[in-house]
This record gives sequence, structure tokens and C-alpha cells, in this order.
Amino acid sequence: MLNNWCNFVGKITSISVEKKIRVGAVSYLNTKPLLWGLAHSKLKDEVQLSLDYPSNLVKFLQNDQIDVGLLPVAALLELDEYHIISDYCIGSVGEVSSVAIFSELPLNQIKRVYLDYQSRTSVMLCRILFKNHWKQEVEFIQAADESYIQNIKGDTAALIIGDRAMDQKRKSNFFYDLGTAWHEMTNLPFVFAAWVSHRQLDPVFIEAFNKMNKFGLKNLETVIQELGDVPFDVDYYYRKNISYDLNVEKKQGLALFFDMIRSL
Repeated sequence: MLNNWCNFVGKITSISVEKKIRVGAVSYLNTKPLLWGLAHSKLKDEVQLSLDYPSNLVKFLQNDQIDVGLLPVAALLELDEYHIISDYCIGSVGEVSSVAIFSELPLNQIKRVYLDYQSRTSVMLCRILFKNHWKQEVEFIQAADESYIQNIKGDTAALIIGDRAMDQKRKSNFFYDLGTAWHEMTNLPFVFAAWVSHRQLDPVFIEAFNKMNKFGLKNLETVIQELGDVPFDVDYYYRKNISYDLNVEKKQGLALFFDMIRSL
């Protein structure tokens, strides 16, 4: 497999760019296979990589600080122009495991929900699910920093995303997976983040970028081995919870999500 990849990247070394393509991504566990593909390809010589929170990546793209970002999809509705450039995304078909509401009490007893400051998509999904799926009115409080997790007490819950959500499962009495709830409501998969540019990019680069993502996903065993000790089943998380292909069904789910955001 590695020899095949080397043969491919040999063909893309002639990509003509005046400067490196600036790529922004998050460093959550769910992005590690994609970032591994970049780090182990010659495409890395064409790319300048920055890592940050999903919400910050949106600002970077808007301010022309990056050319491509793994953006929370809810933010796309705020952009004047955007292009989804890859056949790969961060999505789920049912349980996602790393995006959930955590509480001490059952869902129907929750009165307040702190919203994670790191991602707009999960926040909008949370609001949509309370309105359209659980049909429950709660007070939403936008968190400002990491300390909000300490407010999970009594009838106050919190939306937590990413690696912190995996850790919180060992601490909270109840958790409600947003990927599961979306699938129950719509029978469609969900897209949390997609590779987005603010302008048209060279098709040769896009082809190379796609194959870079695919290469990382084909080497999950190596990715997992290099992660070292992780306190949960990472193999299951990558193969069952996270769904990386941006296929027709996910695009349908994304279109419905956009419609529901507009109707909030």
C-alpha cells in the first residue's frame, strides 16, 4: 500500500502553487487519521497546517488566514462563498460518541444546558433536537471557556464535544448522544465538519487532497498504534462511531440540517 502511495505522490510533485496551501484542522481524535494521511504524504510539502478549535477555524477562513479548513458545517451558512472540496468529512450514522449532552438527571428533568464554546454545529444540532425531537424547552447558556463543565449539577446539563466528551462519560450519570438522536429523528446520517475552501482551488490539488484523506483512513491500524494508550476503544470509535465518507445520504442529511437551522 505504501509503495502505491509513493507512486501516486510522485505524480503530484508537479503541482504548481506560488505559495503553500494553508490548511486548518482540529486536533481531536476523530481527525487523527486524516492528519496522519497528510503527515505521511509528499502533499505535506505543499501545505502549511494549523490546528485550532472548530469555531476559530471559521474565523481564520473568513479573515483569509487559511485557504482550507475542516469547518463545523453550521458555519457555512455565514460565509459569502464556500466550496466543499473533499469526499471526506467528520460524520456519523447514528451514535457518534464524542458529541453529547451530559447531566446528573434524566433528560426530561433538565432545565438549563451549557453550550460548548468550541463548535457551532453541535450547538445548533442541540437546539434543533430539543425543539424538534425531544420537544422540550430549556434555557441555553453559551459557555465562554472550559470551566462550564463544572456546572453539570442538578437540573443543569452541558453539551460537550470532542475528546473531553469521551472523558466525561466516566463522570456523568446520564449522557445523550446527538448523533443517535439526529438519526432517530431523521433516519439520516449527520455531518459535523467538512473540508471547505473560500475560493476555487486547483483540481489537481483537490484530487491529491482526497487521496491523502483516503490514505490515512486505509492505515487506521498504524494511526491507532501511534496514538499509544487511549482509555477507550479507539478502533471501534474510528470504524463504527465516526463515518468519514461524504456520500449522498450525508449530503441529504446536511441539506436537512441547513433547513432546520433556518427554521429555528
